[in-house]
Amino acid sequence: MTPTNRKLIGHPSDDPEFRKDEAALMALGYRLLGTVADAQDAVQETYVRWYSLGREERQGISVPLAWKRTTLTRICFDRLKSSQYKREVYVGEWLPEPVQGGEFWGFASNPAANAGLGTPESVSESISMALMIVLDKMTPPERVSFILHDVFQYTFEEIAEIIGRTPQACRQLAFSARKRLGNRARRQSSWEEHARLNEAFRAAWQTGNVAALIAVLDGDAEAITDGGGKTAAATEPLIGSHAIAEFFAGILARQPDLQVEIATVNGEPGLIGMAGDQIVSVISTSVRNGVIHNIWAMRNPDKLRAWFKGD
Repeated sequence: MTPTNRKLIGHPSDDPEFRKDEAALMALGYRLLGTVADAQDAVQETYVRWYSLGREERQGISVPLAWKRTTLTRICFDRLKSSQYKREVYVGEWLPEPVQGGEFWGFASNPAANAGLGTPESVSESISMALMIVLDKMTPPERVSFILHDVFQYTFEEIAEIIGRTPQACRQLAFSARKRLGNRARRQSSWEEHARLNEAFRAAWQTGNVAALIAVLDGDAEAITDGGGKTAAATEPLIGSHAIAEFFAGILARQPDLQVEIATVNGEPGLIGMAGDQIVSVISTSVRNGVIHNIWAMRNPDKLRAWFKGD
């Protein structure tokens, strides 16, 4: 399932040119804005601007995807600068929207859209929840400079033209972004170890075994839950294995019909919580030194719409 089931106005929904570039634009928009809905809106606005050009003007653009990416980035950059207030008034902790799988958000079926991208592994890592969390703490210029240069292989001269800074300033912004990032978003375990620890966490949670939950967690682990004020969630980060284990065991006690399943979330092993046939939670984790160090649990239903069965 891809998240682009909304029709874009301004062109036919079966336009092959749109389908060709859709994944590449959504991949960029999601990394820049952190939610699928915001990325969809930005892509829609990009196509409104594209189709507002005259036919001859469009035909005169030698690389349409490059034009669309540049336009999309400018739209996202403006939205990033105006989104800070929204985050300040958000109820509880704010997390980026989790996305299913990873393939749609990496390499597109259109080979031209992949030009300049890194390896499949590095592109997959660039949508990890750990990285998305750090991206959200960057300033808009840092975020745009880092994503365009380090993920999409833009030159600093190209970035400077998009965001209205000098190439040297953009280089410094990308450096600052990497400094913020450090090692926090780098994978520190194999897929197999990550999946094994998630399964151990799932089994312990599903049975309400607090001791087993504590055993699979780092003593200094941190858990963040995002309910957006629309469902039960911790309003502040949970610190320490005991506090986290008791919190998750408490969820099961309050919702005994909860079923926890394995899933791929943001290109990595993750979990989903289901009540009946409804997904009520999507969980990302990070692993360090053989134990789970971070848990990010999305419970805000507005950010789970793409996960609802039947959508």
